[in-house]
Amino acid sequence: MNRSLITKSPLHVAEEAANTIMKAYTKDKLPPAGRWHYHQGVFLCGLLRLWEMTGKETYFDYVKDYVDYLVDEHGNFYFSRDELDAVQAGLLLFPLYEETGDERYRKAAEKLRGLFGTLNRTSEGGFWHKDKYPYQMWLDGLYMGGPFALKYARAFGAPELYDLVILEETLMRKHTKDRHTGLYYHAWDERRSTPWADPESGCSPEFWGRSIGWYALALSDMIELLPEESGMKSEWIKTLQEMVKSLADFQDEATGLWYQVVDKGELADNWLESSCSCLYAYAMAKGVRMGYIDQSYMERAVKAYKGLLEKKIEIRPKEGLVLKDICVGTSAGTYEYYVSREKSVNDLHGVGALIMALAELEKSGRFQEEGDR
Repeated sequence: MNRSLITKSPLHVAEEAANTIMKAYTKDKLPPAGRWHYHQGVFLCGLLRLWEMTGKETYFDYVKDYVDYLVDEHGNFYFSRDELDAVQAGLLLFPLYEETGDERYRKAAEKLRGLFGTLNRTSEGGFWHKDKYPYQMWLDGLYMGGPFALKYARAFGAPELYDLVILEETLMRKHTKDRHTGLYYHAWDERRSTPWADPESGCSPEFWGRSIGWYALALSDMIELLPEESGMKSEWIKTLQEMVKSLADFQDEATGLWYQVVDKGELADNWLESSCSCLYAYAMAKGVRMGYIDQSYMERAVKAYKGLLEKKIEIRPKEGLVLKDICVGTSAGTYEYYVSREKSVNDLHGVGALIMALAELEKSGRFQEEGDR
């Protein structure tokens, strides 16, 4: 067990993680350097959670500095116009606009909103994940575009975006959910032309941890963004309930963590992956707090947190907090592809997910620092 952190609150650990990255990278070097990208967006969304909880302007200012480095005084900025991944960092624009009233943030958000009208789609209207993956829908895409679209709809009066996100989630669930395990395949190819695509279902062959995590994160956040009168709210709650029940079946008993390929923990070359473990803990902790899922799932989230402290988190004198065993950015593929992916340290996929998970655990009221007991 990590003795230097075990007596601390989740919020304390989250701030340690945030401060480590902020110390290591200036706004222009946050990897991948100088790009408008979901990689930074996930971490910076975590900083905004800390700002909301602590009131520390350092976190807000760091996010603002990143956005201001890339978005000019007219709301112009460079972003990839052929992929859902470009949209996720747009989540940063809403609190910036609300706090400052600066119109360039609204204009930047409007540009990202425009992607929904130009991105390629499947025959049923689902978004291709990227142009270079024609007719493919990936689980990742629900988080990359869904929460932004719903926030935009609420902030700027675009009700058509509610229907757009509902369709996207419905199609993903229809095509990727496995009826036997309740888990979701990483990707689906409508044309069945990709080497990994099953000739009958079109699905990729494995349940990749982080892709399901993106879906769980998106669903956890999107339920409250739907209008109260939306009939989809109850269906999404039921979907989240079923998802966490399935994930619980594959939580590692010894560590409380989850595997890179979720359902194959018995295989020697599979490994316990940090980012998906954080994302599942987030979905469980938030689901309990919001009353979407049973209270018992908080115990599973806490077990995952303890497993992260024991197995994946270190405090190093020169570096600060280090989160280990984070899968690098990954496409859809075979079992061998997933388990051979590089394990990264303090990759923002993982640190952002960790901060968000710990912020939710803090809100549970289950933890106090040693001095407060």
